[in-house]
Amino acid sequence: MNYSLKENQGIPASLLWTLSVIAALSVANLYYNQPLLNQISKDLAVSEFTANLIPMTTQLGYAMGLLFIIPLGDLYERRTIITVNFLLLAFSMCAIAISPDIHYVLAASVITGICSVMPQIFIPIASQFSHPDHKARNVGILVSGLLTGILGSRVISGIVGEYWGWRTMYYIASALMICCLFIVRKTLPEMPSNFKGTYKGLMSSLLKLFASLPAIRIVSIRAALCFGSFLTLWACLAFKLSGAPFYAGNNIIGLLGLCGIAGALTASFVGSYVRKCGVRNLNYIGDALMILAWIIMLVLQDYYIGFIIGIIIIDIGMQCIQISNQTCALSLAPQAANRANTIFMTTYFIGGSIGTFLAGSSWHLMNWNGVVFTGIGLVICSLCITLFSKH
Repeated sequence: MNYSLKENQGIPASLLWTLSVIAALSVANLYYNQPLLNQISKDLAVSEFTANLIPMTTQLGYAMGLLFIIPLGDLYERRTIITVNFLLLAFSMCAIAISPDIHYVLAASVITGICSVMPQIFIPIASQFSHPDHKARNVGILVSGLLTGILGSRVISGIVGEYWGWRTMYYIASALMICCLFIVRKTLPEMPSNFKGTYKGLMSSLLKLFASLPAIRIVSIRAALCFGSFLTLWACLAFKLSGAPFYAGNNIIGLLGLCGIAGALTASFVGSYVRKCGVRNLNYIGDALMILAWIIMLVLQDYYIGFIIGIIIIDIGMQCIQISNQTCALSLAPQAANRANTIFMTTYFIGGSIGTFLAGSSWHLMNWNGVVFTGIGLVICSLCITLFSKH
């Protein structure tokens, strides 16, 4: 690299957009499975509830990676950490593709989750090195890439799974991780660590940060509850649309991800309004939009238009929640950006895994109506935290 990054001095647009694309490809690994769950359950001869453990274990793995891997970004050279993770991702995605039964899929899914945390190293880079006036906007650009990857992954995997089988998707993903590895090594400059000490000391400082900042606990938990609601939708959408009255294939289910991309592309726009509107107001807006989306998908649950409108609205609402709360969390400890982001995103994905588990249980007990009530309930819990807190 013939350039270096300096704190608060700005980050090249080309690097920012490169990281946004790689963030999309990295996080996509977590969500390829969602449109394919029905196909996987049939191929591996397991129940829908058991198949739903795949996204749940992946989310738990991601939370583990956030907790134990991301803090290393403050301790060691970040390019090295990224290199190792992309190599392990290539291995785990290939392992899923050749898995003979559900147990191998679940084990490899945990590794996939742990190693798909690269976007959460990129976001603190954007926050740390961007000019202060551009921090929220640049974080929004990376979050836009991240969420486009989340939603675009469903489109791609649905189409690939329908025409070439679910295993093919994982072979493709493995190859993409090798490509990402070479791109990162070529474009990302070396960045010195900003923590002097041991890993034990680093984790101890993480706990102290969590204990000393009530605000970071508040913004993390309320965002996690909404993310749990968001994943409640995607955890059971394939089961809903594969049955009456739709009988949709994986390609149709995946194409609904395109509706969510429209919402994801609002991320940079939302990021620019964090200062203007305030974190608290954006949370109210996000909660209201998510509840509205769930009501639409309940009332119009037998029509595609209900899901199209609902997915667009719930994604825009999720943008308001994540970007406002994550920007707030990072601003609370600018000199410990990776550790602050670790607290936020670990809590966030624990909320996502809880939502995924509750979705499977709700579907088993009450089908789609149970899923909707679970989704609304999680958002209401988040709203109550905002109402009774100062942040």
